[in-house]
Amino acid sequence: MSSRLPRILSTELFTPAGRAASRATFHHADFVPAPFAERPTFPVPSERRRTQVWELGKSLHCSIVGTCLSSAELRQLLVRLGVHGAETSSDHALHVQGVVLCGSREAGAKFLQKALDRRHRAAISQFAKAKDAEALQVLWAEALKRGDIPGAYWALLTHPATTEALGKQVFGEVHMLSHLVGAANRADIRRLRQLEEDNAALAAKVERQQGQLRDGFTARDETIRRLNELLVRKMVQPAEDSLPTAEPAPEEFGSVVAEVSRRLAEETARRERLERRLATASQALQAAEQARRLAAAERDALRRELASIEDRIVGLLEPQEGAPTLDLSGLIVLYVGGRANQAPRLRAAVESTGARFLHHDGGIEHSAALLPGLVSRADLTVFPVDCVSHDAMGSVKRLCRQAGKPFRALRTSSLTALLSALSSVPRISEPAIAGE
Repeated sequence: MSSRLPRILSTELFTPAGRAASRATFHHADFVPAPFAERPTFPVPSERRRTQVWELGKSLHCSIVGTCLSSAELRQLLVRLGVHGAETSSDHALHVQGVVLCGSREAGAKFLQKALDRRHRAAISQFAKAKDAEALQVLWAEALKRGDIPGAYWALLTHPATTEALGKQVFGEVHMLSHLVGAANRADIRRLRQLEEDNAALAAKVERQQGQLRDGFTARDETIRRLNELLVRKMVQPAEDSLPTAEPAPEEFGSVVAEVSRRLAEETARRERLERRLATASQALQAAEQARRLAAAERDALRRELASIEDRIVGLLEPQEGAPTLDLSGLIVLYVGGRANQAPRLRAAVESTGARFLHHDGGIEHSAALLPGLVSRADLTVFPVDCVSHDAMGSVKRLCRQAGKPFRALRTSSLTALLSALSSVPRISEPAIAGE
């Protein structure tokens, strides 16, 4: 990667030459992230002003459009500018057109600048108080911690005090954040698709088995019917024949009875085999149906967790004014079990909602005698079923029921499962959650 940087990365992002070059026609081959180059010394502070989007290096336009504007806002802007097909274009086509607009003030970059300034007015006002790169670094770190990425990114890139080193750092962090989000979503989506494929194969197998059973029963009933008719004919035929010469010989009659008895025994044995097969198939069908229900429940849980984490990520990357956020202020959450290295991330996720986080490892290092006190303090107790001992899980359920406290069993010890559970938690003033 480092060997490609000198060739593809611009060193004129904030220089006058770079600002002029950024007005050139956009090519997809230029759609490559570039670091910040050395920033010129500005005159007196009174003449300093914010950088305009068309004055930035064109390598930054992709990350600005993708991070600082939502697809709906970009589409609305392009429709106002009269861009042909903006109402029906795909999100990718809108993104490319937005990047093209960034490079030329006359092509619409000034309207894009106004839209970004209006969208992130609060962040711009906050960053305007910074006088140097150190102050900008502190503000960026605070914004990153609370998830206010879009506004802080736009305010910092256009701030007159932004330096090369700070620009590289901020651009890299935003770039890597997109990779991390994409990797997490891909893993969950692969698991969901695999569960759906397994469920479809299981349903097809059950349907084939049911068809085979129906065919077997039909064939068995038809054979029994034919044997009964044959037996009746053989039994009635001697009585209907009044001529002495027409009476069958005793040995012939005995052979007929023996043949009928043999066939009846064969059909009886076949029926018994079919009944055993039916019992085995019924058990297999019940097991398959139970596995299908479990797979469907896991699929639904994965979908809920994906929806929860996507809403959380969208809230971090594209915060909307007045949009609902997960606020659990005043709630105390007890997490029992899990892995020790996950505890800091779980704590950060819970505390980001305003709730307090208590942790007990389920008896590995923490004493089991601490559980009653922790359960009595907590408003909600959660535990991952894949990473907690049976004794700890049984104790938590018993203590919660005795104290009348709600608890939730998490499907896994992942951060996604915890966020999904927290997103369905009512406020403290609402009715308590029934224990599962």
